Amino acid sequence: MATKANSVPHPTLIELDPFIPANEQKGIHNRWHPDIPAFATVFKINCVDWTGAQIGNNDFADDIKNIDLTKIHNLSGPIAVEGAEPGDCLVVDILDVTPFEKMPWGYTGIFELENGGGLFAREFQSKAAKAVWDFKGVYATSRHIPGVRFAGVSHPGLIGTAPSAELLATWNKREGELIAANATAVPPVALAPNVTGAYVGQDLPDNLKDKIYAEGARTIPGREHGGNCDIKNLSKGSRCYFPVFIKGANLSVGDLHFSQGDGEISFCGAIEMPFPMQQAGIITFSTSIIKGGVEKFALKQPIFMPSPVDPLYSAKLIFEGISVDLHGDGKQTVAYKQAALNAIAYLMKMGYTREQAYLLLSAAPVESHVGAIVDSPNACVTLALPLGIFEHDITPKEEGLTKRDFGQCAIRSDGVL
Repeated sequence: MATKANSVPHPTLIELDPFIPANEQKGIHNRWHPDIPAFATVFKINCVDWTGAQIGNNDFADDIKNIDLTKIHNLSGPIAVEGAEPGDCLVVDILDVTPFEKMPWGYTGIFELENGGGLFAREFQSKAAKAVWDFKGVYATSRHIPGVRFAGVSHPGLIGTAPSAELLATWNKREGELIAANATAVPPVALAPNVTGAYVGQDLPDNLKDKIYAEGARTIPGREHGGNCDIKNLSKGSRCYFPVFIKGANLSVGDLHFSQGDGEISFCGAIEMPFPMQQAGIITFSTSIIKGGVEKFALKQPIFMPSPVDPLYSAKLIFEGISVDLHGDGKQTVAYKQAALNAIAYLMKMGYTREQAYLLLSAAPVESHVGAIVDSPNACVTLALPLGIFEHDITPKEEGLTKRDFGQCAIRSDGVL
């Protein structure tokens, strides 16, 4: 029978006020640094929108165009795990990921070439666009991309342990050299530490806060500790094995997604979960430690066991891409691009705009696989589009594809595409 003794709820270690801006909340930070103090066990963490609620539920993309990317990502943590030491493996079981109930909607965005970019930022000379999605249970639909409905699998886009001082210095040196070698790249190839927009929601001495802001690594790329890897199958039921670099491990998490396609190609390509003012959702963890796990498992980067929970879309239309770009150059890095471009061109034949197709491939449960990388000079990558997400038949027919009017997604108020 249920008693008080056996009915204890999981404690919430980080609670957020949905009516306070992200840059005033306690328990939030948007840089990686070993000196950020930690605030196991089973526990819940509230997470805010990765942008700090800069994006609204409306029919224009001016908020995407004007977003301040110096303020991202807003992460909850760090959480110290008792007993974790450098060289250990932190085991994190994701027990649940739930959106905030009061405002069940999310968004997917195409960012400007000069402010964020995306996989096709240069090819498309990207201008801001977005789709707003409405959630009904596990399903998502959008007034900006009609004719589709799919089940989402909520997951954290960003989760990782804190770097050591030595690892942080390695990141900053490595990425600084990359920036210097590509100084004129648009969008930039990497982002250096930047005190502008930096935030740690704790009462810290000014000299320590200044040090963190000056040295703290930006949260945009994934690195050796995990970070912004955007793995869509890390939903409830997943297990993650993270290397520990400092005492306590100092785990942080954020950037909760309702759904995402493999690759998250439009930069803000998942269905991001922004809720009243700031609060995006709640994630529940269980943690344990494997002593000496880094050596035992040759753990240079995290290892993941994905969730057994997955949308059941067995029938797919698969697009192939080979690593030959528009100029005939064979480069393995362009194979995925070619598969995605082929899928976009196909969807445009059905009546979707290029922007709608780009957003859909980013947000829907699209799967990508490497077909072959050994057959020089061309690699082969596939992109699988689930047939079951469409309200109409999209398979090839002898008479061709039926073109419909699906309107347009939300674009800039000045109409520029």
